[in-house]
Amino acid sequence: MDSIACLGDNCVDYYDETGEAFFGGNPVNVAVYFCRLGGRASYLGAVGTDGFGSRMREAIGKKGVDVSHLQVIPGRTALTHVSVRGGERIFGDYDEGVMSDFHIREEDYAFLKNHRMAVTGLWGHCENVLAKLQELGLLTVFDCADRPYDPAARTAVPNTDILFFSDDESTEESLKEKMADLLQKGPGIVAATRGEKGSILYDGNRYYSCGIIPCRVVDTIGAGDSYIAGFLKAYLSGKPLLSCMEEGAECSAVTLQYPGAW
Repeated sequence: MDSIACLGDNCVDYYDETGEAFFGGNPVNVAVYFCRLGGRASYLGAVGTDGFGSRMREAIGKKGVDVSHLQVIPGRTALTHVSVRGGERIFGDYDEGVMSDFHIREEDYAFLKNHRMAVTGLWGHCENVLAKLQELGLLTVFDCADRPYDPAARTAVPNTDILFFSDDESTEESLKEKMADLLQKGPGIVAATRGEKGSILYDGNRYYSCGIIPCRVVDTIGAGDSYIAGFLKAYLSGKPLLSCMEEGAECSAVTLQYPGAW
């Protein structure tokens, strides 16, 4: 069984000038990409009773993701206002909406036990349940985005099996020092994505480096989440760590070549 449960935030990227709406969010994206690779994924989060909530649920479900435990809470679905200036996206106000009330319910744990792995991130409101998920026998994965020392990340790290974060600014030497520091706090694997510089992984024994897959870049949204999905699919298949990194890079290259997350 190679199924994963992705927990936490979702968001509507709403383009004010055009009225277009694109659905995403770190755990949502990972679930969609994992299914794209032939795996099984569930998404547990919260949407509102507004029109975006039902559209979000339908869109995720159409990608093959199990949304049977997606919560519908009275109120607004999380939304970010986006504008385009000079060809560049400008992210404006963010309304967390009903995601601020999201939590894993007691009845969700029996469902989660049917998965091999739980995946969440910095804005998922799930950092406090990782210890319980480990007790239930799930591997835990946490994505720190570019803030591995954020308070939520500090809570998550001791109960995380595989830790991801992004850092394309640090030197390789200082990045490796940061990874070693994070690994000694609990995770068995720490992986850092570096944009065009590829990725680095540390498992306590050695550092692994992997480059990118050259491609025509159309849109960078979802690239990091694609890497995570590709990595985890290979990892659950029992492949060596370097192969996991390579498959993460391959999955990311697919996403880079079309507009939007999915």
